[in-house]
Amino acid sequence: MKALILVGGYGTRLRPLTFSCPKPCVEFANKPILEHQLAALVKVGVTDVVLAIAYQPEVMHELQSKLSAKYNINIICLQETIPLGTAGPIAAARHILQPNPDEKTYFFVLNSDVICDYPFQEMIDFHKTHGKQGTLVVTQVDDPSKYGVVVSSEQHEILLFVEKPKKFISNKINAGLYFFASTVLDRIENEPTSIEKIFPIMVKDRELCSLILKGFWMDIGQPKDFLIGIELYLNFLSIKSPESLIKGVKYLGDVLIDESAIIEDGCLIGPNVCIGPGVKIESGSRISSSVILAGSTIGAYSWIHESIIGWKCRIGRWVRIEGLTILGENVQVKDEVYLNEIIVLPHKKVKKSKMIKGKILL
Repeated sequence: MKALILVGGYGTRLRPLTFSCPKPCVEFANKPILEHQLAALVKVGVTDVVLAIAYQPEVMHELQSKLSAKYNINIICLQETIPLGTAGPIAAARHILQPNPDEKTYFFVLNSDVICDYPFQEMIDFHKTHGKQGTLVVTQVDDPSKYGVVVSSEQHEILLFVEKPKKFISNKINAGLYFFASTVLDRIENEPTSIEKIFPIMVKDRELCSLILKGFWMDIGQPKDFLIGIELYLNFLSIKSPESLIKGVKYLGDVLIDESAIIEDGCLIGPNVCIGPGVKIESGSRISSSVILAGSTIGAYSWIHESIIGWKCRIGRWVRIEGLTILGENVQVKDEVYLNEIIVLPHKKVKKSKMIKGKILL
C-alpha cells in the first residue's frame, strides 16, 4: 500500500518558523509534523510514501533520509517545478501510486497540516464496505459557518459540498485525509489543479463517501491552531500514553518534555506545554500553553504564556512573553523585556519592550 503527502507549500501561515525549515519539518510535540503521519501509515502496512515537495528541497531530502531509515519505509520525494495544487501531485505520482496500469491499487492522500488520531485502518475497512472510488474523512466542528461543509446521506454517500453556509446544513468539514482506488487517477489531469475541483465530479457520479473522524483533529498550519493542536494532542497522550508526560511538583497539567531538557528548581511548567531537546529553563520561570523548540534558554524568573519560542533562542531574565508571540530561530531577548502578540523574525535581537499587537520585528 502507498500514500502521498502534500508537503509542497511554503508554510506562509506558520512564519517565522518556516523561514528556517519547511512546515513538515517543524517539530510538533518534539517530532517533525511529517513524522506523526509517517509513523501512523507504517502501522497499517504502507510501504511507499510520496512527498510532493517544493520549498527548501534539500531540507526535505535530509528529513526523508532520516525517517526512511528510522521506519524502514521507502520515501520518494517528487519535486514540483511549478505549484501543482492539491490534485496535480497525485497525477504526477501516478507511476508510483499505480505502477501497473492494468492492476487496481489503493492509496492514501494526506494534507501535511493535519494532526489527529489518524484513522487509517478504519479508512481501509470502511472503503471496503462501500467499494466506491474515494473515502473522505470528515470531522465535526462547533461553528461550520467558517468552513466548507460536507453533506452526506445516512449511507455515508457524499451528496454535496457547501462553502461557508449562512444557515445550518451540516457540522462536518473536510479533514484533509483521503483514501482512493487507483481508478480515480483517470479523473485527474497531469497539470496544476485542486482536489476540491475533482470531488464534485465524483459526487455527481456517486463515487465518494465520508467517514466521520472520532476524537480530536486540528489543522496546525498557523500559530494559534498549532498551540490548540498541542493542547489537544497532549490531552490525547494523557489518555493513551500517560507515561510519556512528565509529573512532579514543577509541573501542572499535561506537559511533554524531552529528556535532555533542563528544568531548574523553582519553575512551574504547564499546563499544555511542550519543551524540546537541549532546552534550559532557569530557576523561577513560569511557562504555560506554549512551545519551546530545541536549544533555547529561558532566563530566570521569566513568564511565557500562549507563545512559541523558536530554535536556539536566548530569553533573558525577568522577561514576559504572551499573547501569541512567535519568535523565529536564534532570537535574543534582553532582560526585563515585555512582548505581547509580536512576531520576531529569525536572528534578531530584541532590546526593548514591544506591545503593538501584530507587529513584525524585522
